[in-house]
Amino acid sequence: MKHLRIILTGFMGTGKTAVGEQLAKKLNYKFLDTDLLVEAETGKSITEIFEKEGEPAFRVHEKKMVKKALEKDKVVVATGGGAVIDPENLKLMKERGVLIGLAASPEAILKRVATLDTRPLLKSDKQEKDRLEKIKSLMSKRSVFYREADCFIETTSKAIEDTVEEIFKFLNENHSR
Repeated sequence: MKHLRIILTGFMGTGKTAVGEQLAKKLNYKFLDTDLLVEAETGKSITEIFEKEGEPAFRVHEKKMVKKALEKDKVVVATGGGAVIDPENLKLMKERGVLIGLAASPEAILKRVATLDTRPLLKSDKQEKDRLEKIKSLMSKRSVFYREADCFIETTSKAIEDTVEEIFKFLNENHSR
């Protein structure tokens, strides 16, 4: 397999970080998470940036870190759930790497992120029913962008290892020259 940049996209809670870490290990690649890069660069948590500067400011930081991450070779990059909706980010991801989309049902996502206070787009919704509706609404708006991926994997009832294997198989079959 040639030295690839593998970019994981998808809604929050679809497994981008967990899958990305294991895939990077399996490929002997470096793992980068654009949210963590934003936090390191700004010295603030994602939640803090959203609360103090707003989502548009966060997206500016995120765009910079997506670009920075894609300058490296032999990397698996986990992007924030909204990174792919920026046309320049999407274009860069498609040009510089293999874009893998991860998906899960809204109910599975709610279950996976329910106990986390680090999801600013869901923070204002305290009721589970409201959070589920917010997830469905955001997913609906973003799904067209996630579908731009070169490979799309449903993770709702899959173990992380199975998702990693599916990506590995796709890479071997489609990018081994």
